Amino acid sequence: MSQTQAERMRSVFINVSKIPLLLLFLYMFVCSLDVLSSAFQLAGGKVAGDIFNDNAILSNPVAGLVVGILVTVLVQSSSTSTSIVVSLVSSGLLNVRFAIPILMGSNIGTSVTNTIVALMQAGKRDEFERAFAGATVHDCFNWLSVLVLLPLEATTGLLRRLSQAVVDTFHISSGEKAPEMLKVMTEPLTKLIIQLDKSVITGIAMGDEAMSNRSLVRVWCKNHILTSSVNVSVDDSFNCTSIQPCWQSNATTWRTQNMTLLVNIEKCSHLFVDSWLSDLTVGLILLTCSLLLLCTCLLLLVKLLNSLLQGQVAKAIQRIINTDFPYPFGWLAGYLAILVGAGMTFVVQSSSVFTSAITPLIGIGVISIERAYPLTLGSNIGTTTTAILVALASPGDKLAAAFQVALCHFFFNILGILLWYPVPTTRLPIRMARTLGQRTAKYRWFAVLYLLLCFLLLPSLVFALSMAGWQMMAGVGVPFAAALLLVSVVNMLQVHRPGCLPVRLQSWDFLPVWMHSLQPLDTLITKVIRCCAKGAREPGLIQCTMDPDGIHKPGLIQC
Repeated sequence: MSQTQAERMRSVFINVSKIPLLLLFLYMFVCSLDVLSSAFQLAGGKVAGDIFNDNAILSNPVAGLVVGILVTVLVQSSSTSTSIVVSLVSSGLLNVRFAIPILMGSNIGTSVTNTIVALMQAGKRDEFERAFAGATVHDCFNWLSVLVLLPLEATTGLLRRLSQAVVDTFHISSGEKAPEMLKVMTEPLTKLIIQLDKSVITGIAMGDEAMSNRSLVRVWCKNHILTSSVNVSVDDSFNCTSIQPCWQSNATTWRTQNMTLLVNIEKCSHLFVDSWLSDLTVGLILLTCSLLLLCTCLLLLVKLLNSLLQGQVAKAIQRIINTDFPYPFGWLAGYLAILVGAGMTFVVQSSSVFTSAITPLIGIGVISIERAYPLTLGSNIGTTTTAILVALASPGDKLAAAFQVALCHFFFNILGILLWYPVPTTRLPIRMARTLGQRTAKYRWFAVLYLLLCFLLLPSLVFALSMAGWQMMAGVGVPFAAALLLVSVVNMLQVHRPGCLPVRLQSWDFLPVWMHSLQPLDTLITKVIRCCAKGAREPGLIQCTMDPDGIHKPGLIQC
């Protein structure tokens, strides 16, 4: 055997041996996402339940939208938040009209996971740009859909009327609990780490005060209901009948009563079953560990994928995934990708897992953002099946309302796709995501700022304004929206039709630098980081120079 053949066989053997490692890291990556979701629920699940319990808040559509965002960010699962909403509707505690904005918010909140995953590829600028763009295309689609459909729903009730027509047309029968095929694979490992009693969050949301003092950490995994008959004494005023017979004994009236007792049989076997730590402490421990595991698995996955998908192999895979059908059927490839995304998400019962799994592939260039976009849209549709199946498991008298609100979630995503996909010129999310990716590749701290603004600070501010009353909301929101619209129009004209603008408005150079460039802020942040890094080595007050306006100004920073 020649040396060339031996080297080739050795190369093939090494590549084949990497595939089991790739599957192992992918499995650990998915498990870390599951534990991360449990950690967020432990840290903020009860808060989420309390928010859902406040109907005064939920009656405001804008506040309902923000509640959906914040709760989904807290529990790290749109399936959980939408299932809680469907349960509230099926129990009669929440109106369908109030539930629709919450479902819209849950669509936005679920996209935070793959955006966090994209941050793990910040080491290489090109990969980070592609990964962040691929992750935020989901955010852009959801935000744009909400900006159009929330006002439309508030004024016309489009989704409510459409879903009501479907419910009235079809005879809906009760079904089974949603199958979670991914859980079959991950539970053997994740059950050894933590198990949660999710009925506590639902109970708090439904106003059960007894649940507020219970821990989310499950202690007993197997129990049995015992029913027995006992003799109890009753007063003389008790009405004895043939159905409830009584008898006298020593001047006391007795009757038989059935008693039900829940007997705990077997304890769970996870790490925190006998822990004295609070839910918040356990949640923070799991959050730290799951993020470390997530980062490690993702880095190893990217390294392995890069080593496997090289040369002709990478080109072949890219050609298969990103190819279009021959003319005139090229447009069908995108719709096929939507079906693939919906099917894969239905199988794993989690849009976060699916979109997070394709984010590294976008980063290394295997999947283009043009192909990732329809896959993400399909994932949005696939995740609605969870709420539909939960609704079908509702009691018969509440089945119609629960199924209607689940259909609203489905139709919201369908209408969003009709708005932002069929016509190529309307695919604004792709262009917006590319811009965000380029900005983030240049200023890497912008990714963290984006996460904080879109998923925490902005929703919290809108929530506070909406609770202050519609006058306050309109007084702040309308001028801000008008200014944002004006700036967007001027930016578009500067790029495409600068001649239509006055000479002064053909660029933003007449404004101070900090108002039209992130460079001064980048300079400031870089200097602060360097000062604090130096301060970590030499504790104390560090003399720094901060010049966001180009003028050197001495200042003291405590590191």
